[in-house]
Order: sequence, then C-alpha cells, then structure tokens
Amino acid sequence: MSAAAVSALANDQARLVHALLARLDAQNDPLAHGLPAGLDAAHPQARRGWLAYRANAQAQAHSALASAYPVIHALLGPETLTRVARDLWHRHPPARGDLAQWGAALPVWLERCKDLEGLPYLSDVARTEWALHLAATARDATADLASFARLAHEDPAGIGLALAPGTAVVVSRFPVVSVIAAHRPDGPDLATAGRRLQAGVAETALIWRQGLAPRLAACHAPATRLVLALLGGSSLLQALEMACDETATDHPPFDFSAWLHDAVATGLVLGVRNAADASSVNPGARP
Repeated sequence: MSAAAVSALANDQARLVHALLARLDAQNDPLAHGLPAGLDAAHPQARRGWLAYRANAQAQAHSALASAYPVIHALLGPETLTRVARDLWHRHPPARGDLAQWGAALPVWLERCKDLEGLPYLSDVARTEWALHLAATARDATADLASFARLAHEDPAGIGLALAPGTAVVVSRFPVVSVIAAHRPDGPDLATAGRRLQAGVAETALIWRQGLAPRLAACHAPATRLVLALLGGSSLLQALEMACDETATDHPPFDFSAWLHDAVATGLVLGVRNAADASSVNPGARP
C-alpha cells in the first residue's frame, strides 16, 4: 500500500471515529460531513446504521459506568446516569478497546457539574468506587508469612511492608465509606448514612484486595498516614514516624502492633520486604 493510500485510510478512520464520538445538533451534523466521501452515497442506509452503531456504543458506555460505579448509579438513577455517560463519552472518549477500563474521569466530571452542586459528596464516592473497581482487577499476590520474622531482628529503616494489590486511600470530608456500605446488603441503612452526611462526618476510605474480593474500610488518621507513607515507598521507620506524628492530635495514640495484627489477618499487609523494594511492591494508586 502506498504512502498516499495509508494516509487516506488513516484520514477516513479518523473521520469515522469523529462521527462516532461527536455530538449531533442542528448546526453541526458530523454525520452529514464527517463520514468518508462516498460511504453514504454508496450505502443509502449508512446514516441510519451509523446512528444505531453509535447508540449501541453509548449504551455500552452507560453499562460500563453502572458496573464500575454501582452506588453512583443508585444515587443518580438510570436516566441521569445515561446523560452522564453520554456526556462523558463525548468529553473523554475511550482510549482503549476494553470499556471496563473507561470511566476514570467521572469523579472530576461530577465535581465540576453545576447541575450536581447540591450533592458535593458524589465525586468522592465515585473516587472510592473507582479505586474498588481497580482493586477488583489488580494483579494476584500471595502472603509471605515467614517474612514477618524480620520485624523482630532487623532495623525498621531497612525494611518495608508489602501491601495487598490495589491498595488505595481516598481522604474525604464526607462519610464515603458509610454511603457505599449503606448500598450493600450487610451495611448500615441509608438513614444512618444520611445522618452522617448531615452531621458533616468525614471518613477516609481504605481500599485493598483480599484474595479475589476488593475490600473497603474506614481508616483512622494514624493508619492513613502509615498506609500513605508505605504507598509512597517509605521504609517502615519512616512510615511509623508519619503515623506517630507528635504534632497530630490523634486520640488514642497509634498502636502499631494491633494495627499490624488486623492488617495481616485481613490481607492488607502481605509481608516484609527490603525498603529499597517498597516502591515496586506497593504500586497502589491514591485517588
């Protein structure tokens, strides 16, 4: 194929993608001018078929958002989420073929949407749900229980803790954990989450993957600082110094032994690693 033919093919493909993603309005109809020359002339049903193709793609976009953000779906309702999916599809089109990886822009979109200014907690709920979505597809990892013996005889400045795949922290001024938990069968009722919203309760969400299941829990301030330090590649000593910050007003003081026991039991901490390897072991995102 000649260079001119390759260029023409690339141009036609770009115009097809533009027609798929662009909006339809009375002044600018991308289907009337955006399809490759001769396509609609050779096929009189091209416009109708292309509209159906685009409608199907946008329906899949709605399905992808509803799957990744089930609580946002429940809070907004299917009709509103359909409009949100359509707008997000046009503003932030998929960059990959797998639609399960599309939708990361929703939290910022919700934060900037003037029609939803009365629901400011939605963006942090969405950030937490996206972290849960990523954790569900995080890489597999197994615990190294024997490595915990290193805690007894090695300098904490030279070692770090390996966190579970998909570990992330969402610091919010809203009770995001309560809101999400209220939409689960074993969680509190919606009235309880509503009262916490009205009272201005702030919650930090801790997300990780235990086995094949993404986990969500509220995280108090010292543990938040500890996990964020570990996610940033800090040694255990540095992380403990952050957790036990003397300038903080945490009550009661941080009990690392109790935290570690619970973290190992729930699969949050998988083992002890060299401090130099901590950044590669703990690649978790921090929305």
